[in-house]
Amino acid sequence: MKLLKYIAIILVGLFAYTSCNKIAQKENTISSKESYQGKKPNIIFLLADDMGYGELGSFGQKEIRTPFLDSLASVGKRFTDFYAGTAVCSPSRAVLMTGLHTGHVNIRGNKGDVDGKWERVALKKSEKTIGEMLQSAGYQTAMIGKWHLGVPEDTSTWAKGRGFDYAVQEQWGKDVNGREIDERVHWVNNNQDSIFYNYNKHKCLDEFRTNFALDYLDKKSSDKPFFLYMSYRTPHAHELFLSKTDLYADRIEEWPEIERRHAARITMLDAQIKRLFHKLKASGELENTLIVFSSDNGPTGENHHDYKFFNSSGDLKGFKRDVYEGGVRVPMLSYWKNKIAEGTTSNHPATFYDIMPTFAEVAGTTSPNKTDGISILPELLDNGSQPEHEFLYFEIQEGRSVKGFKQATRFGNWKAVRMGNNYRTELYNLSEDVYEKNDVSKQHPELVKKANEILKRESVKNIHFPYSGGVFK
Repeated sequence: MKLLKYIAIILVGLFAYTSCNKIAQKENTISSKESYQGKKPNIIFLLADDMGYGELGSFGQKEIRTPFLDSLASVGKRFTDFYAGTAVCSPSRAVLMTGLHTGHVNIRGNKGDVDGKWERVALKKSEKTIGEMLQSAGYQTAMIGKWHLGVPEDTSTWAKGRGFDYAVQEQWGKDVNGREIDERVHWVNNNQDSIFYNYNKHKCLDEFRTNFALDYLDKKSSDKPFFLYMSYRTPHAHELFLSKTDLYADRIEEWPEIERRHAARITMLDAQIKRLFHKLKASGELENTLIVFSSDNGPTGENHHDYKFFNSSGDLKGFKRDVYEGGVRVPMLSYWKNKIAEGTTSNHPATFYDIMPTFAEVAGTTSPNKTDGISILPELLDNGSQPEHEFLYFEIQEGRSVKGFKQATRFGNWKAVRMGNNYRTELYNLSEDVYEKNDVSKQHPELVKKANEILKRESVKNIHFPYSGGVFK
């Protein structure tokens, strides 16, 4: 009898412990969820310009020094299968801002057909931006740097008119009076305040822009959460925005000058992001801030820079303007103290159009557009099951020629690429051939058929881009 009594006591204890443990686990899960839905966190998106998949040390770079971003990767989460919106600046940024992929968004290339002229195309007013979404959710919003989603003669299409309370942006092209705009002048809240990028005062353009960000963090309201979109210019191949530098002086004999300056710009950007990070830490706002870093497309090959010199694509095929992996797969780092597990890596396929629904969930609101994206918050926090895309879609129109129209889709580990001028679809198995060396389309006609169905369906006709809708016989 005593033995049975002891067994009963033990069983009751085990039941009580198990029940309490389950309750504790449930409470911890709820607490984790409330931590980003109760007190709204700050959100920062850091965007590099033309940074390739292999240009950070944490993504395999051997020569260019990026110590701070690499340290951020060691205390945050690195995404290995993350994709920009497409392979060139303007449409990729349009995808980021709207949560719509390039078959649905209004901007499909850096320029399009506007009344018979090949000009800049702006976002539609009906295409709500992340800034507008977060403004409605009670955030104060700021954009500093390259906007590239409006037209020069209409300031309502600039960042200030598209959801940002505070906007400092460069602009180029011709104004409403037909005068050429000097892109070194930065416009504050759509006013040309003669804030001129000065070579003699600043080491690089991104130092100049980071100064605006630090000033903004000092002056913003402390009563509301903030969203800061930092749109840098590095490493876009514009010598215009770099003063003389002695970085990598020991490689002057070994490296061509254009490559030394390319490496210097990336290392200098790394230092500017470190300044921003330490500003948040000093102000006590770091713990309540989600930080995401990425690039708008693959590495540049412009202005005599050789993207192969530093293996900027990380051995991936292609570069900027290609819809192969090298043109669209980009580095992505995320950091959120005590919420994102330190030093973790994700191979979840995600993309720019996932950012809007992710930030919506973080802010406790909903996406204003019928987004093509899926929130990756569960993947960021390792909290719950992460839904996956049936497919990812990319499109680009460069110039008026059919040769400039390119499409791609990734479904599972299959990647299909279609060039508008050759009427055939290439197919690659990324699980075995991430470098896209072996086109296996002839061996898998059923998968090519599936890919073509996606490519035909997802490209909605657009008046500005003559081959939208797809090129099929």
